[in-house]
Amino acid sequence: MKRVRQGAVRRERNRVHRSRMRSMVKKLRSTESVDTATPLLNDIKAYLDRLAHKGIIHRNAAANKKSQLEKFVKNLA
Repeated sequence: MKRVRQGAVRRERNRVHRSRMRSMVKKLRSTESVDTATPLLNDIKAYLDRLAHKGIIHRNAAANKKSQLEKFVKNLA
């Protein structure tokens, strides 16, 4: 029973983090200038690293997402 409760708490916590990550990505993708996108990109990269370190997302998934977002910002220029 305790394991079920722990799983529920962790699942909810992970869901909040993944939702925040998706919101941050959407906000970055909606920008149209490099000046506003660059600081957002740095925040997202740091957040993805934290999530990967905690095991909420896989480290390769974090690396792939960072690469895609960097490519997006580079193409804005």
